[in-house]
Amino acid sequence: MASMRDVAEAAGVSVATVSHVLRGTKRVTPVVGARVRAAAAALGYVPNGQASALRTGRTGVLGVALPDLTTPFVTALLHAVEAAARAAGFLVMVHDTENDRAFEEAALGRLTALRVDGIVWVPAHDQGGLGPVRTARRAGAGAARRELSLPDVPLVTIDQPVADRDAVFSDHVSGGTLVAAHLKGLGVRRVALLHGASDVTSARARRRGFLAEWDPLTPVWEAQSGFGPDLPGAVVRRLRGGGFDAVACANDAVAVGVIRALERDGVRVPHDVSVVGFDDVPLAAQVSPALTTVRQPLAAMGAAAVRLLVERMSDRARAARQVVLPVELAVRGSTAAKGAAGEVSKTTGKELVGQRAQTRTEERTHGV
Repeated sequence: MASMRDVAEAAGVSVATVSHVLRGTKRVTPVVGARVRAAAAALGYVPNGQASALRTGRTGVLGVALPDLTTPFVTALLHAVEAAARAAGFLVMVHDTENDRAFEEAALGRLTALRVDGIVWVPAHDQGGLGPVRTARRAGAGAARRELSLPDVPLVTIDQPVADRDAVFSDHVSGGTLVAAHLKGLGVRRVALLHGASDVTSARARRRGFLAEWDPLTPVWEAQSGFGPDLPGAVVRRLRGGGFDAVACANDAVAVGVIRALERDGVRVPHDVSVVGFDDVPLAAQVSPALTTVRQPLAAMGAAAVRLLVERMSDRARAARQVVLPVELAVRGSTAAKGAAGEVSKTTGKELVGQRAQTRTEERTHGV
């Protein structure tokens, strides 16, 4: 492997000049710069990242810890974070924590040991919001829970806030409100609410927003659905015999699972039952019928997370910030007004961006 000294000899300059040209730390004449770059390319010179890290204290790498790379939302979110990191000049190192608290702790520790400049973390479970962060040990069913020791590196969470750390998340309460308002406007009366796990902050917020908007005198059947398209058997059986007008789902993957389960039994969407998702992953517009869903601003979430990390690298002492981003409802072919499904079905391939949550992008600062 070629060294910087080899490049210097080939270009007829000093090692210091090669360093300045390749790192951009000092101006040289265009002729010298072109000669150095040509020599480096011809020799296949690759800068020593470890040596650079020792000099600058930076590796140019961000760690990303995610709960489940098999889910569409997490995959789309990773793409957004990676794009923002790349634009800021960083590479990313990804760790799938498999929705396991112990794996999360190991992942954060391993990424720190590899000297990443910062970590973007999507917690698999509720980390206590602004309260204590705890994790379960695998010592047995009755094992005591203990506080999770977070690494001493710039860290930002997405989707679920953690005590005294920067965080980025959508306005999930407003998202739930938009779903309920849309279904009420369609004349829906009998609704099934398939919410996410109760130990996930965003799932609780969506449920809270939905129920706050829904008519308190109109019953809602609720069940925990999980996060993927494979629905629990009890949920499928209840949907088959429930006579519901609409199903509001924890996310888009669950909504796709609901549509498949209903159509297997001859229940037509949206003719017989409207179905709403949450997230607006790429799959949502590709299924048939195209899915009405709440759109999370994934690109903005990735950009905000990377921005907070860069700010934290420059000022480790500043107070932690929370960036709350607005959501909007994308109305497609999986929902229809009662008695008007035939007309709506003609516009299945089109999209109408419906009501936008009133929340503007908001940044909150709380003490360390």
